[in-house]
Amino acid sequence: GDCAGMAADVFETYAVSLIGAILVGALTLAAEPAAIIYPFVLGGISVLGAICGVLFVNLAHGKPAAVLMGAVITSAIVSAILFWPATHQLFPNGLTIAGVARSPTQLYFASLIGLVMTAVVVVITNYYTSMRYGPVQKIAHASETGHATNIIAGLAVGQHATALPVGFIGIAILLSFHFAGLYGIAIAVMSMLSMAGIIISLDSFGPITDNAGGIAVMSNLPKEVRNVTDELDAVGNTMKAVTKGYAIASAGLAALVLFGSYVKELRAHLVDPGKLAADQFFQFSLEDPKVIIGLFIGGLLPFIFTAFSMDAVGKAAGAVVREVRRQIQARPGILTGQDTPDYGTCVDIVTKAALREMIVPALLPLIFVVAVAVIPQLGPVVLGGLLVGTIVTGLFVAIAMTSGGGAWDNAKKFIEEGNLGGKGSFAHAAAVTGDTVGDPYKDTAGPAINPMIKVVNIVAILIIPIFF
Repeated sequence: GDCAGMAADVFETYAVSLIGAILVGALTLAAEPAAIIYPFVLGGISVLGAICGVLFVNLAHGKPAAVLMGAVITSAIVSAILFWPATHQLFPNGLTIAGVARSPTQLYFASLIGLVMTAVVVVITNYYTSMRYGPVQKIAHASETGHATNIIAGLAVGQHATALPVGFIGIAILLSFHFAGLYGIAIAVMSMLSMAGIIISLDSFGPITDNAGGIAVMSNLPKEVRNVTDELDAVGNTMKAVTKGYAIASAGLAALVLFGSYVKELRAHLVDPGKLAADQFFQFSLEDPKVIIGLFIGGLLPFIFTAFSMDAVGKAAGAVVREVRRQIQARPGILTGQDTPDYGTCVDIVTKAALREMIVPALLPLIFVVAVAVIPQLGPVVLGGLLVGTIVTGLFVAIAMTSGGGAWDNAKKFIEEGNLGGKGSFAHAAAVTGDTVGDPYKDTAGPAINPMIKVVNIVAILIIPIFF
């Protein structure tokens, strides 16, 4: 889940953004083949940047978190340097976008915005989820007064954590649009996602250190070993949260590009065959009640999806608890180490539950989009509103859940390091409760909103020739 699942999500966003950028380039700059090639070039260059980042980790010394952040910065700097000659080579005379001439330097600045956004998201998420900063320590201190105050503090931190990322996403959209229109936004998103290689490396650090800690406990290794793995595990939790923040921000920007592709594809589909004259093409205006209806439906979708996801975790967890109790009652020697538990049964329960319980959430985006397209009174305008509504609320819910969950997890780690009474204290018991709530928040419902947002937009584009 932490490794393959997150990597699949980021790779999907990467592929979707690449397709979106190609679509925007093909529909708005049909006479410029370089506009279609450019996203591929950005991705290729950042692979070299990621390799340099990995080499930095091998050569650098210092605290794990600082070294890993240094790898991201190294990768971004190498990519930024190489983007300049590549952009000027592909667009020596610039581009004319929507009748406005854009210089190669403007296109380069649009690509630079994506790299800067990556760094910004990493820094902000690190602040809200690392043990070294105030938000996590606030949750830890709230644990001293009980389980409820821990939960309240965690929810507050998660909601606070939405402000800065969304604000910077807005600034990134504004600047990249200023430099090169919708194509500029597509380039910024592609540039941001070109960093996926080094970001996935950071994400993989978390589950590796987590499993190392688990092996240390099961092997009864000395306390000193567990202390080292605990420190690495805390850094790994922050890295996982950073990756999720990156994935959410990039998914939000990618969905915006896909929405632009939806509008342009719809325009091309309706105007070219003569279904509408070019000057009669409908507008997505907030004065149109259909757009508002679409916004409401789209805004609702992430909440329903999240509810089903959280229910699925609760049911699977309950089934595992019942199985564990059954095994302990049947073989009390498990608690003393005399009997070996039947691990396979628990794994089987979780795997089957994961597949079974996610059928309905997986179908929700498809059902909503097709239903809106099929009902004659709704149609393409309501569907456009649905896409925007899903992007907006999905972005906020996902950031709040992943950051809040990561903060809960590291608040527990903060106490386990010996602060506020350490392991076994009242504060630790409350922090464990918060961590248990935070796990489905940050590992299930929050990250799952990313692919849902993208699926909604992709399905909307694909059904244009079928229903409209």
